[in-house]
Amino acid sequence: MEIVHTRRRFLTTLSLAGAAGFLHAPRASAADGPLETTAVRFMRTPSICHAPQFIVEDLLRAEGFTEIRYVEGTSSAEINEAVVRGSVDFNIHFAPQWVSVIDGGGPITVLSGVHVGCFELFGNEGIRSISDLKGKNVGVTALGSSDHLFVSIMAAHIGLDPINDIHWITSQSPAPAELFAEGKIDACLGLPPVPQDLRARHVGHVVVNSSMDRPWSQYFCCMLGGHRDYVQKHPVATKRVLRAILKATDLCASDPTSAARRLVDGGFTARYDYALQTLRDVPYDKWREYDAEDTVRYYALRLHELGFVKSSPQKIIADGTDWRFLNEVKRELKA
Repeated sequence: MEIVHTRRRFLTTLSLAGAAGFLHAPRASAADGPLETTAVRFMRTPSICHAPQFIVEDLLRAEGFTEIRYVEGTSSAEINEAVVRGSVDFNIHFAPQWVSVIDGGGPITVLSGVHVGCFELFGNEGIRSISDLKGKNVGVTALGSSDHLFVSIMAAHIGLDPINDIHWITSQSPAPAELFAEGKIDACLGLPPVPQDLRARHVGHVVVNSSMDRPWSQYFCCMLGGHRDYVQKHPVATKRVLRAILKATDLCASDPTSAARRLVDGGFTARYDYALQTLRDVPYDKWREYDAEDTVRYYALRLHELGFVKSSPQKIIADGTDWRFLNEVKRELKA
C-alpha cells in the first residue's frame, strides 16, 4: 500500500516560526541541471529515528519533486526487500543492514550518514554490562534483524560469542520489548520509540546508550541508501533527494518541537512526547562531522569477523557506496 501525504496536511501542523525556517529553504540550484524524474518513494516504518525522511516533503517539493510517496513497512527485512526490488527508491536504514544487503548482492548505493546513536540496550537487574548477556535470553525481532546485528556486534566487541553465548528469543508479536516488560527475557535492544516507552514505564535500565557510549557513539547508526538504478539513471534527482534529507536532518537538530509535531500530524507516530524526546536524544547534528565511509568500514569488518558477511570491507565500500553526492552537498551547505 502506498500513502501520499499532502502539502496542506503538513503545513497546518507547523508553528509560524518553524514554517518560516523550513519552507524558505533555498530552492534547487540551476547548476544541478533539470530533474530526470520528479517522483521519489520512501518507506513508512515505526522507527521514528528515521524522522528526516518523514518530514522532508516540503523540502523535496522545493527541489522540484511533485510525486512523493511512502510505502508501508514494519521491519528491517521489509526495508531491505523494498529497496532491493525497486519498490522504494531511497531509505534511511541501519548501517549493519546496508552492509548485509550489499554483501548479498543487493543493488544498493549508500550515499550518506544521517545520524548517530538511536539504539539502546535495556537489561533487567541481572544485566549490568554487555558481558552479563552470556547465557541470558535476549529478545530480537528476527535473526539477521537490526537489533540482532547490533547486539551481536556489541557482544563480540567485548569477547562474547554471540552465536553460542547468547540465547536468542525471536518474536515480532509480541515485540521483544513487551516480552522484556513481562519479565520473559533478560534484555532487548530498543530503537525509537521503544527506549522512550520503556523509560516512561520504568521498565529495566539502560546498559548501553549508543549516543554516549563508545565505540558506538563514534559511528553513524542510520545511513541513507538508494536503489542503484535510480542513483545511476537519475544523478540530479539523487543529489536533490540527499540535499533535502540532510536539510531535514538539520531541522531535527535545530527545531525538534516542529519536527516532532510534523511526525505526529503526518501519522508517522502517535506520541508527540516520545517523538520530541527522540529528536532531542538522537544526535542529528553529526552528519557534517562523522565519516560515512568509516562507518561502513567499521560495521563491515565487525560483521565479516562474525561470519555474518563474506565480503571484505573494501569490497562492500567499492560495490555499495558513492560519496560524490555527499561531498557536493557538503560544499554547497558549507558543511
